[in-house]
Amino acid sequence: MLTAWGGGAFTTIIGALAGRFMWHGNEARKGNRKFFGRELLWEFPVAVGMALIGEGVASYVGMSQPASTGLIAALAYLGPRGTEVLFQRWFSKKVA
Repeated sequence: MLTAWGGGAFTTIIGALAGRFMWHGNEARKGNRKFFGRELLWEFPVAVGMALIGEGVASYVGMSQPASTGLIAALAYLGPRGTEVLFQRWFSKKVA
């Protein structure tokens, strides 16, 4: 069980880091930040936080491991602000 949990957690973090690094690379390409700068250090806590949020959402929806990793990478790419906007749009359609 520990091996399965460790592998799942490792895959989750790798997916979240991949999502954040894709976003960071896009920002560096636009010239908004340096590729190797202090800003890169802030991506690690964001990736871990988005991995936890994404894992919770995937568990709630009932996704299996490969699909949940994709969801986590997508949410990590969006980041906290993008995820908030996505949730607000979804919630406003649900309520209205």
